[in-house]
Order: sequence, then structure tokens, then C-alpha cells
Amino acid sequence: MGAQDIVDRLRPRVEKSDFEKSVKFDLGKDGVIVVDRNTISTTDAETDCTISLSLDNLEALMSGDLSPTMAFMTGKIKVTGDMSVAMALSQLL
Repeated sequence: MGAQDIVDRLRPRVEKSDFEKSVKFDLGKDGVIVVDRNTISTTDAETDCTISLSLDNLEALMSGDLSPTMAFMTGKIKVTGDMSVAMALSQLL
């Protein structure tokens, strides 16, 4: 699964959500996924929060095979910017 596949999968949830911030998933060589309020894309942009992780770890988070807390504690994800934005993502993933 690539970044665009994830965008396509999340788009209905994002468009229906009441998410009011912006977040970027920085997937390194696999690109970026940007959620800005009720839109989602693979176009890079400034955001309130950036979450850096591998594409594999994002897929594991989405499937429930990786706990966000454990991923953060073990360095599998890194968060810069507004941490509360990252914590609010549970409604989308």
C-alpha cells in the first residue's frame, strides 16, 4: 500500500470528521500525507503537527497492530509541533 492508497482509504473519514487542525504524516522517501481540517492529500504543506514514521508503521497503526503510545515510546514515530493534534487523530485512524 502506498501513500495515495492510504489517502483514498482515509478520505471518507476525514471529510466527515470534525477535525479542526492540520497534521502531516512525514513518510520519508514514501512522501507525505497532509490532513487539513476536512481535506486530505499527498501535497506537502505547513501543519500544526508533524508525525514522522515509516509507511509500514503507519499501516500498522491504522490496522491496530501497533499501539500509538508504544510506537511513540519506542521511537517508531516522532512528533513535532502541537502534541494535542496528534492525540486527536484517533478519531480518523
